[in-house]
Amino acid sequence: MIHNRKVIEARPAPSSTIGPIAWLRANLFSGPINGAFTLLGLYLLYLLLVPTLQWAFVNADWIGTSREDCSREGACWVFINARIGQFIYGLYPRDEIWRVNVIFAVFAVLVAWLAIPRLPSKRWVAVATLVVFPVFVYFLLYGGHFGLRMVETHRWGGLMLTLVLAVVGMVGALPIGVLLALGRRSHMPIVRSFSVVFIEFWRGVPLITVLFMASVMLPLFMPTGVSVDRLVRALIGITLFQSAYMAEVVRGGLQAIPRGQEEAAAALGMGYWKRMGLIVLPQALKMMIPGIVNTFISLFKDTTLVMIIGLFDLLGIVQAALSDSRWLGFSLEGYVFAAFMFWIFCFSMSRYSQHLERKLHTGHKR
Repeated sequence: MIHNRKVIEARPAPSSTIGPIAWLRANLFSGPINGAFTLLGLYLLYLLLVPTLQWAFVNADWIGTSREDCSREGACWVFINARIGQFIYGLYPRDEIWRVNVIFAVFAVLVAWLAIPRLPSKRWVAVATLVVFPVFVYFLLYGGHFGLRMVETHRWGGLMLTLVLAVVGMVGALPIGVLLALGRRSHMPIVRSFSVVFIEFWRGVPLITVLFMASVMLPLFMPTGVSVDRLVRALIGITLFQSAYMAEVVRGGLQAIPRGQEEAAAALGMGYWKRMGLIVLPQALKMMIPGIVNTFISLFKDTTLVMIIGLFDLLGIVQAALSDSRWLGFSLEGYVFAAFMFWIFCFSMSRYSQHLERKLHTGHKR
């Protein structure tokens, strides 16, 4: 028997359940109380944003060379334009700035190569970024070789110095942190005790104390005639300090991996380092992406503390420029510029970490 079946076409969803109007009803005006709070929030944003936009853009002064070109009705970005070279390069010689620009360009290319999907040889590019690029930066920035003029580290500053401190700290802290985390979980008492003492010691003191000790106290214990560059001492202190925090992040990821993973690898005849390198650590590092990036962001912002040992990073060079009698009274513009630069790099790291989470399916989303 054949039954006649009438095919009923699906109706489109009502306009009240889809689109921006539906989103507003569901999230901002779902009830009288939520609607009242939404309107109050919009009013507060209006009170805050309108004067800010007028100060920063509408009434701002953009063109000029001195404070006389500023009307005082809005922001004086003339101050930033006049000092932009110092904010980026510090006291680096002007005729050698091309070396810094080359490093910025190479660094941008390497980061873009690692970030853009489907580009080949990412493993080798990553190795070059972590191993070859720091050596290239040292010889090009410091000079003294291959006919390049030597530029002492006390002339480094601005955004360039901030990036040097942050990148070296990140590159050094991650592998040391991984080794410390493995050592803290080791069954060898000496290795485990050393790792625990190291981690707890460095996590128990503030970074400002570490920098002060590295700059002032460490030279007192050095042999006569032996000295270590101030920037190198700061880099060592920052790296060791952050590696202790990174170790705890890695240890949390290792503890989240079921023990059966390592036991299965051992049953297949894999040694300890092979089990860790091929089975356990890849899974743990994938789960630790948010924690690792959070530690990197914290390190990037903590680089401002090097001001106490006489190194002028981006914030330090901005504060030094504010003491110039020709530009007194424009501290707000300087701090806004520094905050904006820090926000760009920190936000970029945050977005890239989210991209990696989606790419690696962190959290096992379906």
